[in-house]
Amino acid sequence: MIRIACRQLAPIIPDLTGNIERSVAAVRESVAAGARLVVLPELVTTGYMFSTPEEARSVAVTTDDPLFAQWALAVADIDGVVVGGFVELGADGLVYNSLAVVDGAGVLASYRKTHLWDREKLIFTPGSAVPPVVDTPLGRLGVLICYDLEFPEMTRSLALRGAELIIVPTNWPRETVPEGERVPEVTVAMAAAYINHVGVVCCDRSGTERGQDWNEASCIIDDRGWVVATADSTGIAMADLDLLLSRDKTITPFSDAFGDRRPELYGEVVAPL
Repeated sequence: MIRIACRQLAPIIPDLTGNIERSVAAVRESVAAGARLVVLPELVTTGYMFSTPEEARSVAVTTDDPLFAQWALAVADIDGVVVGGFVELGADGLVYNSLAVVDGAGVLASYRKTHLWDREKLIFTPGSAVPPVVDTPLGRLGVLICYDLEFPEMTRSLALRGAELIIVPTNWPRETVPEGERVPEVTVAMAAAYINHVGVVCCDRSGTERGQDWNEASCIIDDRGWVVATADSTGIAMADLDLLLSRDKTITPFSDAFGDRRPELYGEVVAPL
C-alpha cells in the first residue's frame, strides 16, 4: 500500500527557475503529508502554450539537468518516486514533450510523448520509443503523457508488460461537460483501469495560460476502475493504493481479463491504415 499525491500546479511560461522551485516545494509538501509517489503535471517545469518552437527550446533541458537532482533529494529519505513533465532537449538537437521518473538516486527513466495533440505538432518532435515500465522502489510503474492515454493500445501494452500502476501527467484543456458527467479523459482512464485491472493516476494542471483554462481533473483510479480521489480545492489529489492488486487479472472464477484474450483475432488493431 502506497500513498500517492497528484499536485495540480500552474507553471508559467517562460519562468523555468520559478516553475522548478514550485515543483520541488510541491514534492516536499506531499512527502510531508505521507506520499511516497508524487505525480506532477505535463510540462510542469515550463508551461504548455508555447507560441513557437524557439520559445520551447529556450526552456528545454536534458535528462541530466540539476532539476532532477532536486526532485531526487526531496524523496530520498522515504525511498519515494517523482514523475513529472518537462521540455527535453535531445542529443539529436530536437525538442520533445517528455517526462522523467525519478527516485532518490536520480532519473530512473524518461519518456517522450508519442501522440502529440493538436498544435503540439508545431512545437515538438514525437517520440519514437515504446513507453517504459520502470522498476521502482514502489513497484512497476508504466508511464504515458496526456493524449497517449486515448490510444488503448498504449495502456494495454503497459499492462501486458507488467505495469502495476499507469501514471499520466496531463494538461487537459477545459471542456463543457453535461451535468453529472466526468470529463471524457477521466472516463477513458477509468475504462483503461477497468479493462486492464491496473491502477491509473492522472495529474492535470491548473491556472489560465495565454487564455487557455484547464479541466483541473486530476484523479487516482484503483485497479477495478473506480475513482478513489480527485483534486481538492487546493489542487491536491491523494489516496492510498495497493499496487499488488494489479497483478490479479481475475474477473470471476471462470473469467480472466488477460487469460481470455484472443490475440489472433486482433490484427487490425495494429495494422497500418
